[in-house]
Amino acid sequence: MRRLVVNTFLTLDGVMQAPGGPDEDRDGSFPYGGWSAPLWDDLMGQAMGEFMSKPFDLVLGRRTYEIFAAYWPNATEDGAEALNSATKHVASRGRPALTWQKSMLIDGDVAEGVAALKQEDGPELQVHGSGNLLQTLLRHSLIDEFNLWTFPVVVGAGKRLFSDGTIPAALKLVDHKISTTGVLLGVYRPAGEIHTGAFPLE
Repeated sequence: MRRLVVNTFLTLDGVMQAPGGPDEDRDGSFPYGGWSAPLWDDLMGQAMGEFMSKPFDLVLGRRTYEIFAAYWPNATEDGAEALNSATKHVASRGRPALTWQKSMLIDGDVAEGVAALKQEDGPELQVHGSGNLLQTLLRHSLIDEFNLWTFPVVVGAGKRLFSDGTIPAALKLVDHKISTTGVLLGVYRPAGEIHTGAFPLE
C-alpha cells in the first residue's frame, strides 16, 4: 500500500491560494498571489529537496497540473528531473490535454481512483497545491501525512486547505523546522478522533 502525502504552503490564517505568484490563481480577485516568495530561504530549499529526493508519483488537480506542465518540462533547476520523471495522475471533471510526459487522467470517481492508486505497489504519492482535489481527499480520509509550511502572513480571505466540510480529526506533529524567515515547516499525521476536555475550576 502506498502513502499519500500532501505538501502545502499556508498563510497563518489558513489560506493556500496562489503562494507562488500573482497569476497562479486569481479566483475571487485574490490580490496577494505570491505571498510565499519573499520568505523563502536556504533551509526551505533544502527541506524541499529532501522531500522530493525519494521516488514518488504525483496526484494533481487540473489547475496545478497545468501550472506545472507549463514550466517544469523545460526547467533545469533542482527538482525538475524528479518531477518530469514521475508519473502524474490528474484529477479533472473534463478531459484536459495531458501533454507532460507520463501523465494520465484519473477516470471516474476521483476518491475511488485515488484509493485504488494507494492500494497499488509503487512509490509514495505526493500532492502539491491542488486545492479543490485536497477537499475531496480530506472528505474521504485519504491523506496519510501533511507537510504544512505555515508562513507568517495573514491575507484575510482566499481558498483554505481546511475549509467548510472538513471532517474533524486530530493530528500528531511528528517533525518540524523553523526557517530563518519564520516559516514553520511542520509534518503532521492523522491521530484519530478529537478528544475534548475541560480545565478544572478552583
